[in-house]
Amino acid sequence: MSAEHLLQYILWPCPGHHSGARVVRVDLMANPIPSAPGRRTNAPLPSAIGAHVAPAQQHPVQASLPTVEEVSAGGVVVDTSDGELRVAIIARLNRGGRLEWCLPKGHPEGRENNEEAAVREIAEETGIEGNILAPLGSIDYWFTVSGHRVHKTVHHFLLRATGGELTIENDPDQEAVDAAWVPIQELARKLSFPNERRIADLAREVLPEHL
Repeated sequence: MSAEHLLQYILWPCPGHHSGARVVRVDLMANPIPSAPGRRTNAPLPSAIGAHVAPAQQHPVQASLPTVEEVSAGGVVVDTSDGELRVAIIARLNRGGRLEWCLPKGHPEGRENNEEAAVREIAEETGIEGNILAPLGSIDYWFTVSGHRVHKTVHHFLLRATGGELTIENDPDQEAVDAAWVPIQELARKLSFPNERRIADLAREVLPEHL
């Protein structure tokens, strides 16, 4: 699959899960915002990298509100050092006090590309350094905040862990409350949000090609 490949689905992200200059803090779980017209919310991800995804039908989006484009990058970092494949993930508390487990991710900084941002964000939020093995695809969603309609795209990558220690102490936003290694076969069940679970399933499917 090329880096430009886009999987167009709705993701309910971890509240406040943003970093960098373009910070948007919104609790989508407590105050859900309907997806933009024409977005599909129940279609499965392609079964393998390279599968074709038809572009979503374009419709006008609330002409009275200006639209802002935002981008984040992160993904699935896999440790293969001890024979058991495991993935580093983080936990956050939503505004209702509920613990939600998420894939690490955040905004690119400066002139970073998506791959560089994913490596840095994963290291900051989990303490684990990694090298990118392959792109996993992207998820896009819409929400409204501060009088703007925000269209956000999150690019996910598959990484192999190369060093570091699992910790949340290096997170500059100090939003994560925990981090954990999860066996890859249990990852989809551990993650809180459906589309991140689909990304996890795709990572597990393609990982053998890169070991």
